[in-house]
Formats: sequence, C-alpha cells, structure tokens
Amino acid sequence: MEKLTNREYEQFCDFLQHRTGIVLGSSKQYLVSSRLNRLLNSHHIQSLAELVSKVQLPGNQSLLQDVIDAMTTNETNWFRDVYPFEILVKKVLPEVSRGNRARIWCAACSSGQEPYSIKMLLAENQAKIGGYQGAVDIVATDLSDAILQQAQAGEFDQLALVRGLSEERKKRFFEKTEKEGILRVNARLKQGIQFRKLNLKDSFQGIGQFDVVFCRNVLIYFSSELKKDILSRIAKTLKPGGYLFLGASESAVGFSRDFEMVRCNPGIIYRLKS
Repeated sequence: MEKLTNREYEQFCDFLQHRTGIVLGSSKQYLVSSRLNRLLNSHHIQSLAELVSKVQLPGNQSLLQDVIDAMTTNETNWFRDVYPFEILVKKVLPEVSRGNRARIWCAACSSGQEPYSIKMLLAENQAKIGGYQGAVDIVATDLSDAILQQAQAGEFDQLALVRGLSEERKKRFFEKTEKEGILRVNARLKQGIQFRKLNLKDSFQGIGQFDVVFCRNVLIYFSSELKKDILSRIAKTLKPGGYLFLGASESAVGFSRDFEMVRCNPGIIYRLKS
C-alpha cells in the first residue's frame, strides 16, 4: 500500500466507524497500513480508496468480514486484572442466582479467554467447601468470524497460554492436540458456553436476559454517543439487580443512569438500578 492520503484515511475511518463503531482518531495511518497490506495484496486491490469502494458493493460480504477481522483488536489474556473473576464467583453469582441457574454474557469475548477463565474459576470454587455450587450458562459474542472460530475451537499456542495461565490450570483444564505446541481446552470446560456472532452496534434482541454482563475493554474504542447507546441496551438485557463488569479504564459514569456504582476494593462494578 502506498502512503495514505488524508482523504483516503478519513474515508476509511468513516467507513470503519459506520460498520463497527470503532473510532480510530487522526493518527493511526500506520496501524491501518500495517493491518491491511496483506489483505489488499490477497484481493489484488491497489489502494485504500478502492477497498472502501469495493467493500460497500453488494455481494462483497466476505471482503467486508476480512476488513473487520483485520482491524478489530483481539488483545486479551487469561484472568485479565484477576479481581473481576474473584468478585463474580465470591460476591455476584451467589447474590444474583439465589440457587437458580445463572446466565452470563461475555459481550466482547475475543478468542475466548474471558469465558473460559470464568468457567475455570467456577470449577475451582465448586471443588471448595463453601464455594459457589450453582450452574452457569455463558453466551460469548464477538463481531469477528475468524476470532469466534478460534474461540469455539478452544485451541491456543504457547504464546497465548503463558499470558495469565498457571501451569496447574494448564494441566487441569487443557489437553494436548496433534499440533505441535497447541493445547485445547477440555470438553468439560466448554460445556455451558455458547459462542455467537454479534456486533455491539446492532440490536441485542433475541440474545435473552442475563444476571451478569461482562463488557470489558471494548467501550474505549467507541464514540461517546455509541457508548451511551450500548450501555442503555445492555441495561435492558439485565435482570433486576443484575451486574455489569467494565474494563479497568472504563466507566459507566456520565454515560448511563441505569447503573449504580459498587466499590469492591479492589475494583468497581455496576448494578442495575431497581
């Protein structure tokens, strides 16, 4: 790809925000070039302007998905920040489930580390005397086909496995594959997790009601208007008294009046107002 003109870059930013809600800002030309170079070559496209034009033509859904896959950030690790998972199992689930089956939505699941981390901690807690014993169903969504396929397969290389995952957990929850250096989460860990494609810009109708929503480290990529809209629609998916978990650098304050802040020391979570 030749050096982007300001006009080409602005057109692509407008297109990406319209399709995904992601706001790139004014100085990410290098990021765009580095992520799309291989895609342009494989599709024999000469410029970003041509890509934006082609991707909006009828019948180019595959090209559109390739662009989304290339531009969405899927940076994640196991038990990210640690405390949200501890709060979930020790405080939130016993409160919201009341002995019934609980439902959790991981609203930007990436390659699956978040829902699998939740299931690991649940299994460990259920093995403890006095630990949370309730059943949990998880719906895990993302807008990228490629990343969802990876999450559903549950296969991870050594680089992904060292990011927040102990040797003990690798031995307990993973199995070897025929691929060198690749481990797969075991069948028991996959039970109760449903992976679905969902763009957070789109309607949440049909996804159901939840006791807990994890929407962590994704709102930071959206405009203020879209953050307000997403939080408003998340509130409608929560059962009375349900909880919302955001990323450590994210807040519902100033974007939604549907939630009240709950300080947990460490960490902050949000409870749906009654």
